[in-house]
Amino acid sequence: MTTELTALALTLVLAIVYVLLPTHFRNRETGIEWNMGPRDDPGPPMGVVTSRLMRAKANLLETLPIYIGAVVLTELIGQRTLLTAIGAWLYPLSRIAYLPLYAYGVPGLRTAAWAIGLMGIVALLVSLVLPG
Repeated sequence: MTTELTALALTLVLAIVYVLLPTHFRNRETGIEWNMGPRDDPGPPMGVVTSRLMRAKANLLETLPIYIGAVVLTELIGQRTLLTAIGAWLYPLSRIAYLPLYAYGVPGLRTAAWAIGLMGIVALLVSLVLPG
């Protein structure tokens, strides 16, 4: 497996963590019975950390398709360079840092982690137009 696809595989595992973590926190707030039910009523108010984790998940899901597309395109055209490797790894590594930074409410570093992840996507997209 290429470096870029390895980074993508890690990112997909990380996406599962992003989905399960806020669910775990919400279960602690509502009880599993409420969460397993139809959730017709909003349930108890969402806690601060749970809300942050939900927003972090939504943020990941906004950029993840672009990242996946960029990695897949570099693979399809056979464009594997130092730039694609760096770009492919910047995104998941920044997302590993982003989740606890968001959960604990660290605004400046959280934004920096998000920007680094975006730079990884940009590096992948730029590599698509550069000569191999």
